[in-house]
Order: sequence, then structure tokens, then C-alpha cells
Amino acid sequence: MSARGWDVVGVPSSAAAHSRGIERAPAALRAAGLLEALRGAGVDVQDDGDLPEAAWRAHLTPGEPNDLDRVADGVLEVRRRTAAVLARGRTPLVLGGECTVAIGVVAAAAELHPEVGLVYVDGGQDLLLPGDHPEEPILDSMGVAHMLDLPGACDRLAAAGPRRPLLDAGRLVFFGYSDDDEAPPSVVPATRVPADEVTADPRAAAHRAIEAVGDAPYVLHLDVDVLDFLVLPVADVPSYGRGLVPETLAEALGVLASGPGLVAMTCVELNPDHADDASVRTVVDLLTGAIAGV
Repeated sequence: MSARGWDVVGVPSSAAAHSRGIERAPAALRAAGLLEALRGAGVDVQDDGDLPEAAWRAHLTPGEPNDLDRVADGVLEVRRRTAAVLARGRTPLVLGGECTVAIGVVAAAAELHPEVGLVYVDGGQDLLLPGDHPEEPILDSMGVAHMLDLPGACDRLAAAGPRRPLLDAGRLVFFGYSDDDEAPPSVVPATRVPADEVTADPRAAAHRAIEAVGDAPYVLHLDVDVLDFLVLPVADVPSYGRGLVPETLAEALGVLASGPGLVAMTCVELNPDHADDASVRTVVDLLTGAIAGV
């Protein structure tokens, strides 16, 4: 059972996504009984409410990703709200929304813990940059690139934290990814634990991730697109026939969420338009099992 206190923060935003839908994820998870499930498992949890909704819109400025200013403003709001939870001595569970949520959460954690690490449980690595695919100017797949301040990053997002770069690649773990056609290890020397390694032994893979961040505090980021969409169709961007099954992810999260260095957790990219009620409840079960240690 988790002895820490948790505060749930909703970020109903699809501003950085490919289209609308995931801005309704925080409400869907609450409606599926997330807080009740956590309390029933003995977790000290409070609902800290939602940030203002920011639904996707087509808002292009030449040479910039879609709706950059609104996305950057949203990241700063996430940072402020997360920092307030941390200042109360509680652990934020931040429900997105899209993956740019992680920038704000890591930025808030870095204010208190300059050595903060990031365990990035995601079907991809989000290392794309605006110049990589100018025909698809979507920031959702660029969050980690901006935390690392890779060449070509947008200033407003790369400077969203207390320092630049916000994150040291040596304290970054990519976990569970099945899409490896992004920046090669020579560019981003992070620890990489791909989906096939997690599937082979989820607990051992998770322990390797925890060892990689060492004694440093860390943020645990969960994008539900790490799951095989054909097994659990919940993600905004489907991954067909690859990725993890829920049972494997549950085992891994049980280790990743129990590390003493955990300072915050996210859950993002759930699209209620793709997920029926039973599928959303499965995500609730995954979060509850990880946080409650059951």
C-alpha cells in the first residue's frame, strides 16, 4: 500500500495533439472511478481539479509547430500547478491531455530537484523536432526533444523550466517503446528499454530503469500508446500489433511507481472516442495497481 499522499491534477488539453478527443481524458478517468479505486485501495488521494480546457485547433504561424504559443502557455500552467502540489509535500498524478504535459511536470520537479530524472513509458521516444516533418507540425511527438533542448527546438518550450536544457540525457530512460525510428543513441545517449525487453521480463526491465536513474528523484511518465491497440484500444494514436499487453505493463508499473525516488507521475494520450467504458476502467486498474502497490 502506498504511504505517500497523492493529488490528482487534470490537464484537459489536446492543443498539441493531432486532433480533438484527449482533452476529455481526465473527466473519463474520473467517471470510470479512478479516485474511488485509489481510495478503496488505501491510497491517500485528493482531487486538485483541472486546468482550463484547451481543445485542438488549426492555428498555424509560418515556421512554427501548430498552436505553439497556446501549447507553451499550457506547459507553464502545468508547471505552476505541479509545483504547488510538490510544495505541499504531496505527489502529483497529472492526467493529460497530450505528452507535452511531461515538460511542465519535469520543470516543476527540477525546481526542487535539480538532478531529476525521467522514466518515459511510451510507444515512441518523442524526439522529433519541428524541422524533421514540417508537413506535420504537431508538438505531441516533440516533448523529449524540447526537454533535452536538441538543435532546432522551439525556444518557448525549451525554456519552459528553471534551466536549459531541462533534462540531462544521462537521467532519461525510454521504456517500452516499439517505435525506434527517431534520434539514434549517438544523438541522445539515454537508457533504452524497448518493448521486447519489457515483454520478456517486465519486472527485471523495470528494475533496470530504476537503476539507470540511480539515486536521483524521477518523474514517471505513462503514455497509453505503449499498449498494443489491438489488445486495449485506448490511445489517441494507435499502435497495431506491437507494444505491451496490460498485464505486462501492470507488472512493470508496479516496480516503476514504487521507487523511493518517485516525485510525480503522468498518464496521457487516452482518447475516450477510442475507448469503451471497460477499456477506460482497465487504465484505472493499471494506475491503481501501480500507485497502491497491489
